[in-house]
Amino acid sequence: QVQLVESGGGSAQTGGSLTLSCVISNYPSGPYCMGWFRQVPGKERLRVATIDVDNVRRYEDSVKGRFTISKEYSRDRTVMRLDMRSLKPEDTATYFCASQYDSAWCPEELSRFKHWGQGIQVTVAS
Repeated sequence: QVQLVESGGGSAQTGGSLTLSCVISNYPSGPYCMGWFRQVPGKERLRVATIDVDNVRRYEDSVKGRFTISKEYSRDRTVMRLDMRSLKPEDTATYFCASQYDSAWCPEELSRFKHWGQGIQVTVAS
C-alpha cells in the first residue's frame, strides 16, 4: 500500500517561508504524477502544484513564482517538497500530498489521485 507522510507545516508571518515534505513509500515502479493540494474549511480541495515522472511542473496561478515543487529519490522512497516563499494569509490551509500511478501525466481530476497523505496545517499570520 502506498504511504504518504507529510511534515514541515506550522505557522509563518506574511512574507515568510515554510517547506513541506512528503515521504512516499511502497509505490509501484512506472509512470506517476504527484503533487500538493490544499483545502480550507467549507471549500473544495484545490491543486497547488504537481510534478510528473518527466519533472514537468505545474502551479496554480496564485502560487507561481512563490512556491517550488521538487522531488528526490532515496533508495526505496521518494521525498517530495514544496518550498513556499512570500507567504500570504490566503495561503492558510490544510495541505495534502497525493500521488497516482496510472499515467505519466498529471490528471485534472483530483479523484484520479488515489493516494493521499493525512494533511498538515499551514497558517500564515497577517
